[in-house]
Amino acid sequence: MQHFVVSARKYRPQRFDEVVGQEHVAKTLKNALANNTLAHSFLFCGPRGVGKTTCARILAKTLNCENLGEDFEPCNTCNSCTSFNENASFNITELDAASNNSVENIRALTEQVRFAPQQGEYKVFIIDEVHMLSSAAFNAFLKTLEEPPSYAKFILATTEKHKILPTILSRCQIFDFKRIQVSDIVKHLKGICEKEGVKADEEALHIIGQKADGALRDALSIYDRLVSFGGKEIKYADVLENLNVLDHEYFFKVAEALAIEDIPAVLNLFDEILNNGFDADLFINGLAGHFRDLLVCKNERSITLLDIPESLKKRYVSQAQNLDQSFLLTSLDICNTCDVNYRMARNKRLHVEMALIKMAYIQKARKVTPLQTPVSEKKTPERKDSKPEVVEKLKEIPSEDFAPVPETIEDSIPDVSEILQAVEEPSPEIVSAVAS
Repeated sequence: MQHFVVSARKYRPQRFDEVVGQEHVAKTLKNALANNTLAHSFLFCGPRGVGKTTCARILAKTLNCENLGEDFEPCNTCNSCTSFNENASFNITELDAASNNSVENIRALTEQVRFAPQQGEYKVFIIDEVHMLSSAAFNAFLKTLEEPPSYAKFILATTEKHKILPTILSRCQIFDFKRIQVSDIVKHLKGICEKEGVKADEEALHIIGQKADGALRDALSIYDRLVSFGGKEIKYADVLENLNVLDHEYFFKVAEALAIEDIPAVLNLFDEILNNGFDADLFINGLAGHFRDLLVCKNERSITLLDIPESLKKRYVSQAQNLDQSFLLTSLDICNTCDVNYRMARNKRLHVEMALIKMAYIQKARKVTPLQTPVSEKKTPERKDSKPEVVEKLKEIPSEDFAPVPETIEDSIPDVSEILQAVEEPSPEIVSAVAS
């Protein structure tokens, strides 16, 4: 049986220009080599599978390359590069801090730093998963990291920068690696498919890129699994089946049924999804993502945020034009509320079905709810007895005929005896008004 090498190792980049999605790191390191301003210690931090260890190995190989060109890329043909590619280089030491995290391991490393390289110019020490070192090991490493010999270079790699001591961070030149975009992963997978003679659907490669969540190593692992399943062909249906991904066709159908308030069709589609083995929580999150993509398509300036194949983008734009923006926003809010309360629901299927029914009645609820008049547009109703001629006659009365305005509050308060007398002896006008 022939020895099989996984794609993540077989197609590991050997030059800076082959690194996917980390052009800013590659350019900075090459410029530092060109200007002879390379630091003595580096810290590569970022998510898993984005090229931290790969860039560290390429930098270590470049430092001792015997035929370094004007582009400052390793030649991969000299004795130093060949020995490194065969894992036989004495000048490059790689330490896994996850399994060698004690003080004794760091002391052994610092002892090696004392000896100059027998071949080449530099001794390079790569410490992977450096955040796993103990506090005592970090403290034992401080002095060597701060003032190493001129021939020593340290490259630290980690996925959790916040766990590293500030005294270590201040002694390193930090490079932040970013997640790799889906488009870059798809492009890289297409190149591998051409080299391996594998026929793959573009939509299938996009699903692989989305499932990898920015990690190229995860994407290559998924690629190997699908090649084992389908042979020399990767189909979209095979990707959905193997990765437990819900087909976007369901979301288009559900959105169309909700728009025309077809509740039976929506519930039947949801039942079909459950019978296919998908969780209701996965469906409601996928539906929220579908509404989000439709909302993005409502504006030409935000349509670039869609991370889907070009063949599918036209369908999203077409459905977005048939749905109201307020409907999409309300549906998103209902999906979010359903997802938040999903774990606490006893009958999870009914919980999701109620959310779908609410979405189906969004437009009808908007028609029934009366529109409220803004406060600025409200007018004070006119009194029926307020006639213009009465107001004009009041203006003609001399001011002397009006009762004098009291100077203080005490003057305006009538005497108690006057009030009692008015009650006991009512005026003729009041008597006639009551009698009538």
